[in-house]
Amino acid sequence: MFRIIRKSLKTGVVTGRYPAADASQGPTDPEAVGKTKPFRRSLAIREVDTGSCNACEMEMNALANPVYDVERFGVHIVASPRHADALVVTGPVTVNMERALKDVYKQTPDPKIVIALGDCAINCGAFKGSYAVTGPVDRHIPVDVRIGGCPPRPAEIIQALADLRGDSSSKE
Repeated sequence: MFRIIRKSLKTGVVTGRYPAADASQGPTDPEAVGKTKPFRRSLAIREVDTGSCNACEMEMNALANPVYDVERFGVHIVASPRHADALVVTGPVTVNMERALKDVYKQTPDPKIVIALGDCAINCGAFKGSYAVTGPVDRHIPVDVRIGGCPPRPAEIIQALADLRGDSSSKE
């Protein structure tokens, strides 16, 4: 509890501004960009929550609203990992979701892209050190792209997907 109070006092009251993301956006691995060649025109995404606070899921839901409309860029959110080209993993991997994450990864057809969305998926964020957390996503499955932020804004997610696909038409 004191850790939360100390963090609140250090951060202060944040109103009217969105905090900047810490980690760099987009693909850093040229192999990840090479994997996306088949998905230049259309990309099917399966979102997997492995124990997050649901803030990243809210931002993923915002991608489908009329403001961001990610479908206009050829990005579709699908319900089955068997129909997906990419997995977007949110939250730290908890003890109860470790096996499910590995099963979803195996069910996704190759070539597949794994995107760690949010600080919790990248480095466990606020959940670091919890007894229920087994680690970040890249400890369990290989990660191609990391999109930092708590939570990352929908515009940042769209930009990272555009950078990954090498698409210049989605620059807003």
